Amino acid sequence: MSTEAEGDFTESSEPYALFARWLEDATSSEPNDPNAVALATVDADGLPNVRMVLLKGFDENGFVFYTNFESTKGGEILSSMKAAMCFHWKSLRRQVRVRGPVEVVSDAEADAYYASRPRGSRIGAWASAQSRPLESRFALEKAVAQYTAKHAVGEIPRPAHWSGFRIKPQSIEFWHDRPFRLHDRVIFTKAGDGWEKARLYP
Repeated sequence: MSTEAEGDFTESSEPYALFARWLEDATSSEPNDPNAVALATVDADGLPNVRMVLLKGFDENGFVFYTNFESTKGGEILSSMKAAMCFHWKSLRRQVRVRGPVEVVSDAEADAYYASRPRGSRIGAWASAQSRPLESRFALEKAVAQYTAKHAVGEIPRPAHWSGFRIKPQSIEFWHDRPFRLHDRVIFTKAGDGWEKARLYP
């Protein structure tokens, strides 16, 4: 675990290397899914929606996750092309907030990630009409059986409605718990090709 677990992280000059260190620490300390993140979107009326998803990649281009584009979150993101996410690692008393515009990942990226998923998960992407009403658990299991039979042999193609989004951050905020709620908060804000960094009051 990095020495920043109990020390001062505010000397970092750019956010992605710091995020990588924090995620590595969380991988060692969290009981499960250190890449779990709360994803926030808004509907046509501006009413927020939030749910947990799994981060599946990040680099200097942004933060990537995958979903059914016909789901509630898929539709809301495609309508606004904006989103926010919040990581909370309780074991480390740390939080990271990300906000920004969204882009669709390339077909090559989506195909590569889809092919890496377990076969059952690839079947599930076909069988689940995500976010829409389900008459019974049996109906879902029947759909799984039908697609399992259909793709019994060979590769399972990626559904056209299933792909990934990349949040391209305008800001990334790092929060570290400190005594008496006098927490450390540092925000990186995109400025041209670089970042501006500032401390925030807790």
